[in-house]
Amino acid sequence: MLKHKKQCVNYQGAMTARALRVGLLALVFAMMPAHAGYKLEKDDTHWLSVGAGIRAAFTSTEDAAPDGSRNSDFDIQSMRLYFSGQVHEKVKFTFNTEEIFGDGPVDVLDAFVQFELNPQFNVWMGKMLTPADRIEMNGPYYGLNWNQYTQPLYPSDQGGDAGTYGRDDGVTVWGAAGKFQYAIGVFDGLQGRGNHKDDLLVAGRFAFNFLNMEDNPGYYTSSTYYGGLGNILTLGVSFQTQNGGTGSALTSGDFTGFTVDLLSETVLEGGGVLNIEAEFKSFDADYTVATSTGDASEFVLFDGDSYFITAAYLFPGDGFGRFQPYVRFVENDPNDGSSSDLTEAGLNYIISGHNARVNLNVTSGDANISGYRGADVDSISLGVQLQF
Repeated sequence: MLKHKKQCVNYQGAMTARALRVGLLALVFAMMPAHAGYKLEKDDTHWLSVGAGIRAAFTSTEDAAPDGSRNSDFDIQSMRLYFSGQVHEKVKFTFNTEEIFGDGPVDVLDAFVQFELNPQFNVWMGKMLTPADRIEMNGPYYGLNWNQYTQPLYPSDQGGDAGTYGRDDGVTVWGAAGKFQYAIGVFDGLQGRGNHKDDLLVAGRFAFNFLNMEDNPGYYTSSTYYGGLGNILTLGVSFQTQNGGTGSALTSGDFTGFTVDLLSETVLEGGGVLNIEAEFKSFDADYTVATSTGDASEFVLFDGDSYFITAAYLFPGDGFGRFQPYVRFVENDPNDGSSSDLTEAGLNYIISGHNARVNLNVTSGDANISGYRGADVDSISLGVQLQF
């Protein structure tokens, strides 16, 4: 009986906390002027904005149920609240939250100050995205396909020991000169475990826009602009490196990774949009799954190469929405394991760019976020994404 009462108290507490969060958001919006919608302005250089994002999906995967049968599942895959503001002509801040898979807890996603001096030179400091390849810089909301994360990811996407959700504490300098864009930063990276000397992680991304310039906040990226920026052809190169970036309390190992990614977006006669996206990623990690001893203090990373290619076509139209079929193929080739691959065929229904879309996709293969071979299964999912 006591156990039952404790569970009830915990449940009620969780519900109360959730209600308070929802109520707080509603109060913020209620206080804002009707004409602003999501932005409260004092003047041109003093304002506060609030937004939100949600990704929800139904997924059915073969052989994934506890008894080995087909698993069917509804998930809130991501819920985010976005807060940003400006306190001076050249000083801003960003604070965002994330509740992944809808079961809490609510985590700090981003928290950084922004000294935005001119287009060529800007400084961000705090918890933010580490410069990386396009897929990791997109985040889940600005990719082209639904299942971006079937390749090995950089350390800050490895569950918290070296950052979370692709973010880490540090400082990034970024800007653009003509059609060249850059971002380079220094971050905590892996702390403890194999990092015996408290070495920092250095990360950088450099991109050249051969045609029209991409347009994103700061040094972020997107995998499609739905033809809104005209023709785009961008080549990007990124890297991350840290001495002591892998290993355990007993044995230290280094990590270096680099990526080359390409985005082509062509607006065709008649209003259709053709997208081609490709990436090659190579990791060199001294401490890997193959060298792991099972020590609880270990931090291991993928060692090897990975690549993908995606093709998509956005049909022309000016009605409620537009269809965008796509196909994506990814292959992971670890140096200490068997290769794996995965094919995703999908259909986006674009209602309002990245702010409102519905996705239906089918995947088949054994590639996954670890970079090492997993179960070879087929899966189908129906998802919806909303942002404001």
